[in-house]
Amino acid sequence: MQYRSLGHTGVQVSSLALGAMNFGRIGRTTQEEVTAIVEAALTAGINLIDTADAYSGGQSEEMVGKAIAGRREDIVLATKVALPMGDNPNARGSSRRWLVTELDNSLRRLGVDHVDLYQIHRWDPATSDEETLSALTDLQRAGKIRYFGSSTFPAYRIVEAQWAARTHHLGRYVTEQPAYSILQRGVESHILPVTEQYGLGVLVWSPLASGWLSGAVRQGKEVTTSRSTMMPTRFDTAVPANRAKLEAVEQLAKVADEAGLTMIQLALGFVTAHPAVTAALIGPRTLEHLDSQLAAADTILSADVLDAVDAIVAPGVDLAPAEKNDTPPALLDASLRRRPAA
Repeated sequence: MQYRSLGHTGVQVSSLALGAMNFGRIGRTTQEEVTAIVEAALTAGINLIDTADAYSGGQSEEMVGKAIAGRREDIVLATKVALPMGDNPNARGSSRRWLVTELDNSLRRLGVDHVDLYQIHRWDPATSDEETLSALTDLQRAGKIRYFGSSTFPAYRIVEAQWAARTHHLGRYVTEQPAYSILQRGVESHILPVTEQYGLGVLVWSPLASGWLSGAVRQGKEVTTSRSTMMPTRFDTAVPANRAKLEAVEQLAKVADEAGLTMIQLALGFVTAHPAVTAALIGPRTLEHLDSQLAAADTILSADVLDAVDAIVAPGVDLAPAEKNDTPPALLDASLRRRPAA
């Protein structure tokens, strides 16, 4: 297992990190299965575990907490906040009111007195950077969080938050967590240059592109990934973007075969090769999934292999741009880009 510095914090984290989104109802995993996955990951050298309050309505945090009992000091523990937690309109977002309340809820579910990294799961347009950063800074000074970061922020919001921290003399985000894979390379043109500029650690999610790069999706093969049930339109080959992904996957499979690699090794080795990336988040649902992903822990792709990938999916290109999670609101809501009628 490789270890890298988390931005400029000095904290060393494994280049593969354990993502806990599949723990609980989402992945239909039991506590026994979760504990076994966590134990195997730690034994293999993974030291960063990433969860969120919204994963299975808090169940993921509870399961992670039970699985790490007695091992807290061995783990860099990260969780997230901001996605809705029920119907209450104030039980979401990044206001001071909600951050203070929900951090205590997360600590209770995890069974710990602090988390190492507290991340804003999505940018909240309704809350100012000063409000959010001020609350996070106070929570940090109270010892409840060690560092804080952002997740899936548009590039300009990452910059705005850095400037707000400087202007108001507040703590700053030290990490960003974007989606990044061979099939979705848009972050290379806007997010990753910004994170490098500001010295942020980068924890990338969905490096296997929701299963497209796991080897489970191939021409003429029935799709059996759990994501195909959860998000059927993302695997419907009648959709042009999905056809483009499938064509790319078939070409990538040949590159992997010629290099003596599995598709998973190619996919994870690709994202961890980028100099801006600190770690790739893997989200196994079973021990078998974990083992197949751990095989990529020490994968280093040659320049020839990386060039071959570039020839299939060009740098900075998203094959399915409609699936992006960091699209600015003005591109999604017509009322934000049109003048009202006179």
